[in-house]
Amino acid sequence: MGSKNKLKRFNENKTFHNVVEPTREEVLDNSLGYKGKWREKFFKNQNPVVLELGCGKGEYTVGLAKKYPNKNFIGIDIKGARFWRGAKTAIEDEMNNVGFIRTQIELVDHLFATNEVDEIWITFPDPQIKYKRTKHRMTNHAFLERYKKILKADGLMHLKTDSEFMHGYTLGLLHGEGHEVVYANHHVYHQEGSPEEVTSIQTFYENQYLEKNKPITYIQFKIK
Repeated sequence: MGSKNKLKRFNENKTFHNVVEPTREEVLDNSLGYKGKWREKFFKNQNPVVLELGCGKGEYTVGLAKKYPNKNFIGIDIKGARFWRGAKTAIEDEMNNVGFIRTQIELVDHLFATNEVDEIWITFPDPQIKYKRTKHRMTNHAFLERYKKILKADGLMHLKTDSEFMHGYTLGLLHGEGHEVVYANHHVYHQEGSPEEVTSIQTFYENQYLEKNKPITYIQFKIK
């Protein structure tokens, strides 16, 4: 994507009512005023809140929002030029249950209050295979602790990835820490039993992986 196109998208994001682009300071000191009040202030309803972390183009955020109009969906990513597509689609389709936040994932527990989030989706994250980058792995212990802070007690986590390493690492961590694995599948398109939303919504990158016959894995779990 050219720099002119990126700049155009960044500028257009600023005009979208469904996009929030806080500074780091605004997130940390809660001067946004949304923490604990996303339902009332942002969505103007009392429906469940579902997050997609590292949402990319926002395909899952928008796809799930279409399937579940009685839930609120928020995509979070630091790359606003990517989720511009999802935000624009939601506006064009007059979807009032979709929002996007441009910020770093590690700040997620500063954006939401205790028990404010019902579900979290992590779709095709960078597996951060190199040892020095494990602190950025989105299902490591530190990140699970952040998610636990904001999830309801029985809140669901979803991990969908093409990385067998990430799938195996996460399963091992979940079992080792005593979390509840509700469902796991290392090849969702070749084995029966996957939830419908796992196979019916496909991201831009997922389609590329499928063209190369890469297995797509999925874990549904609860943090204890």
